Amino acid sequence: MAWSDYERLRFERREHGVLLITLDRPEKYNAADERMHTEMARVWKDVSADPDVRVAVVTGAGKAFSAGGDLDMVDRMAGDHDRVSHMLTEMSDLVYTMVDCAKPIVSAINGVAVGAGLVVALLADISICAEDARLGDGHVRLGVAAGDHAAIIWPLLAGLAKARYYLLTGEMLDGREAERIGLVSRAVPREQVLEEALRVADVLATGPQQAIQLTRRALNNWLRSAGPIFDQSAAYEMLTFMGPDVREGLAALREKREPRFPSAFPEG
Repeated sequence: MAWSDYERLRFERREHGVLLITLDRPEKYNAADERMHTEMARVWKDVSADPDVRVAVVTGAGKAFSAGGDLDMVDRMAGDHDRVSHMLTEMSDLVYTMVDCAKPIVSAINGVAVGAGLVVALLADISICAEDARLGDGHVRLGVAAGDHAAIIWPLLAGLAKARYYLLTGEMLDGREAERIGLVSRAVPREQVLEEALRVADVLATGPQQAIQLTRRALNNWLRSAGPIFDQSAAYEMLTFMGPDVREGLAALREKREPRFPSAFPEG
């Protein structure tokens, strides 16, 4: 896929081989529909293969990094075996292509980051987050198991106790707390996020390329060793997309109310 073929991602080449990638659906807070999800899963192969790219920086257009999966996409997936099977493959591609990318990735988390957007934000090698950004993995609040990236990266970044707390409750946290528990690399004032991410990218782009890339490759063996845990969590998420709780979770999100999951209240 050529850079010009992307519809939901915008690209800007900067000095020293830095490629700025912007999730570009600001009217929907960069929520990932089917097209954006496919492009997010594909782009890291293109970054890796482009000889003119040394470092990628990824951020969101407008006020948000990404509001996660588009609710209409979630609605289309619920109970649809073919869509769920396709998503299982694609979500695995997203995680593993980021892990296997030959070039360093820096995320500039300029606002809310949840769901599929949080995958990109946290799997980046270095994450620069707005102090007031809101982060969270809301899978359980939707009624599905925490798949995507959660099981592979949260325990490594924040420890098992914090991972259990946030993934089982679905609670959000801000950038300051995310930095405190080690979920992100740094938290800075919102207006400094992109500037700082680009500064870090420039340091990486002007450093010893083979040394940086091989250090990244070695560190990512921690993620590769957790691959079976991720594969299981992804399958569990897709399994729960075939159950009744996701319909109630989706309705509650749209109606801005607390969900009443059938599995918790079997008699209604």
